[in-house]
Amino acid sequence: MFNEKFLEVLKHEGVVSIVTCGPNGAHVSNTWNSYLTIIDNNKILIPAAAMILTEKNVIENPKVKLTLGSHEVMGYRYMGTGFLVEGTAKFLKEGTDFHMMKEKFSFLTRVLEITVTSYKQTL
Repeated sequence: MFNEKFLEVLKHEGVVSIVTCGPNGAHVSNTWNSYLTIIDNNKILIPAAAMILTEKNVIENPKVKLTLGSHEVMGYRYMGTGFLVEGTAKFLKEGTDFHMMKEKFSFLTRVLEITVTSYKQTL
């Protein structure tokens, strides 16, 4: 599902913003490009240690948006590109994917799993 440009962005460090919506409106939490793990061609796994409000929002409304980018990857016209990702989320507290991520990121308490429904390059 993900093109070469998207995968190239993940090879460079950058900030990932995770947007959820709850009863009090939008909430943004952040992580790093290097923390994202792609599985099953359309899922992104993200280690979660805090993300308390993010998890509460996902329980009420599983729709999420992510933005990520890198100034080290060529965009449409200049160096630097980014992506908007949309999908549905849930938190994993057990299972194969949880344990695989726990081995990579010992600090996590849960794993945010995002099933991607669309993504597009923004820069």
